[in-house]
Amino acid sequence: MTNLDALKQDKIVILQNLQKAAACNDQEGFVQAFNDLAGNIEQSVLADAKELIGETDRAVLAQRGIRMLTSDERNYYQKVAVAMRDKEPRQAIANLDVVMPETIVNAVFEELQANHPLLSKIDFVAATALTKWLTNTNGLQMAIWGELTDEITKELSSGFKETDMTQNKLSAYLPISLAMLDLGPEFLDRYIRAVMMEAFAFGLENGIINGTGKNQPIGMIKQVGENVTVTGGVYPDKEPIKLTRMDNVQLGALTAILATNEKGMDRMVSGLIMIVNPGDYYAKVLPATQFLTNAGVYANTLPYAIEIIPSPLMKKGKAVYGMASRYFMGLGLSEQGKLEYSDEVRFLQDQRVYKIKGYGNGFPKDNNSFLCLDISELQPAVYRVENITPEAVAENAELSDLRIGSLSLTPAFAAETTTYTATTSNATNVISAVPAKASAEVIIKVGEDEIANNTAATWSDGANTVTITVKDGEATKTYTVTVTKNA
Repeated sequence: MTNLDALKQDKIVILQNLQKAAACNDQEGFVQAFNDLAGNIEQSVLADAKELIGETDRAVLAQRGIRMLTSDERNYYQKVAVAMRDKEPRQAIANLDVVMPETIVNAVFEELQANHPLLSKIDFVAATALTKWLTNTNGLQMAIWGELTDEITKELSSGFKETDMTQNKLSAYLPISLAMLDLGPEFLDRYIRAVMMEAFAFGLENGIINGTGKNQPIGMIKQVGENVTVTGGVYPDKEPIKLTRMDNVQLGALTAILATNEKGMDRMVSGLIMIVNPGDYYAKVLPATQFLTNAGVYANTLPYAIEIIPSPLMKKGKAVYGMASRYFMGLGLSEQGKLEYSDEVRFLQDQRVYKIKGYGNGFPKDNNSFLCLDISELQPAVYRVENITPEAVAENAELSDLRIGSLSLTPAFAAETTTYTATTSNATNVISAVPAKASAEVIIKVGEDEIANNTAATWSDGANTVTITVKDGEATKTYTVTVTKNA
């Protein structure tokens, strides 16, 4: 095994330690793991540099992954190196009259998307130099024939959301040794971009999946929408839906939820992803999506195109299922990428530590864009011409979520509570009922009239009785909501 191969293997272990420390909120362990990561990247760059120092053929350098610098980039790194060698690096960096060229920032973002499947699938925007971003949260807009009333105008405009791109801060630390400064601009560029990419990727992926919304993005596992109760800036978790088979029945029921936004508007479903823990990917998801054919090869049983993305930042036994493009994430660098001297984190004594701040924001575009799943009882796919007894799965006729437009339910929704009240002055509201188990059937009635899930109910003046009946095998449960329409 070559030195570079060994470094690659070490890097896998280091990233695992980094993720474990973050999950356990182990600050000391995280600092040590991040220092190991920076050291691993440094050793990789030094190993290449030993072979390529003095090489002038640009084609050879490019083939070895050495990025050719523009004159602005070369000037930037030369001035940075001089400042970092100064006896007073804090003051020298603060007085530096150059900022990181936008081409370097763009290269980091391109590598983020190329090397991380989740970031390549979502609506990821390099928001350099922008402070506001406008997103379409409806996913579907149409022109209207005839007179455009105030009500229709309000409905169309409500699908756009302005996002403050400076709301959340993401810092990447750069431990830089004098040995790295001696290699020259091309190798310093390679090292800085690699450390920035790994640091930002870890923070971004954790925020996209698990972010609380408080000083970080709103994660895919969180509830969003007008009637969500946000406590201290933290968004509540979605209740997981139990998925026991990756077949067209259960996946079809889940995908039907994604096909309607929280306002009851139908939309096309595309770019489906499922994010799972790597351990669950091999132990549960692969057996549930493949079977051995008579020819002795494995065949995929997924009913339609779904990209399975393993992520160590997804908790075991849980998964996220949804449309990747329905998650927005924007990221830019503060002051166009100005480095700062840092003594916040202590690394090795022979290193000086700097940091660069990223600013951004991220969120699901509506509450029906992503579903949280419980895959703890996911069963293997079976293809045999014989009678089999499927493994018993507990029946569950409860809801995991119930919404009537943006109305507030009294009391607040809980799966075990079956009776609610709400008031409205609207003529209609969309009723959305999410079963706790993907195979369960949901029947919604307003009075005696049955309506489809995720469609609008029409209210009469006074009290309207809504019944939501959930059936799973022999189990049945009925929820009742009395909606009072005020004239």
